[in-house]
Amino acid sequence: MNRTFRFYKTKEQKWYVDLPEWTKSIVDLEMVEGADTMLDKVSGNKNECFLKMSDEPIKGADRMKLIKDRSNCKLGGGDYLMETYKGKAFNHKLWLCSVTETVFGDLPEVIYIDYPQKSEDKD
Repeated sequence: MNRTFRFYKTKEQKWYVDLPEWTKSIVDLEMVEGADTMLDKVSGNKNECFLKMSDEPIKGADRMKLIKDRSNCKLGGGDYLMETYKGKAFNHKLWLCSVTETVFGDLPEVIYIDYPQKSEDKD
């Protein structure tokens, strides 16, 4: 899977992933537990950003490595370590909920992240 996602921050300062195909509660799409602070960083503290994410390597991309599988727990998902940001050491821990499993078809061992310059770069 290789897809560009839009993330946006509400006036309440909550981050969400924009998944038009999602038919369940929007609460499921809120980015929390370190994912929100990662988005603050990569957005440059703006209210929107786009991330190209893949479970297959992307040349020059940063990596989020699965450090704890929580798919058998109530909220599911997994704990990840974002090793680098734009090639520099970052080592930021975050949790991605079970929506990750729906989007990727499973819980990837590694998620590669790249940063498209414009929204037109969306896949």
